[in-house]
Amino acid sequence: MTDTASAETSGAVTGGLRTVLRLEGLALFIGMTLLYYIWDGDWWIYAILFFVPDLSFAAYLSGPRFGALVYNAVHSYLAPMAMMTTGFATASPLVLSIAMIWLAHIGFDRALGYGLKYASGFGFTHLGRIGKPSTKA
Repeated sequence: MTDTASAETSGAVTGGLRTVLRLEGLALFIGMTLLYYIWDGDWWIYAILFFVPDLSFAAYLSGPRFGALVYNAVHSYLAPMAMMTTGFATASPLVLSIAMIWLAHIGFDRALGYGLKYASGFGFTHLGRIGKPSTKA
């Protein structure tokens, strides 16, 4: 099967488009981290909160469909962008800081190739398959 055919059936992007999406993630990570630095945020808070979104992995204990739903909700731009808008509207430094860290985390994941998940399993993402392929025949 060609790369194009496998991409069409898996729902994952390939080639240059995948590279662009990963570079966007890298830009988001660097941009939000730089903004946090300029904002003069506390780095111990950044360090503690940076991996908090990964706690959403625990939802996979209830199955791949629910796990993907929770993981995608936490790793989508929707909530942190709403939080950032709210932080600007209310002039809340804490809300803005959390939003920047959350967006930096999402960008970091995307740069590494961890995309939004499909219900077929944790390793199936919009950025392609992650992890070792199954050895089951």
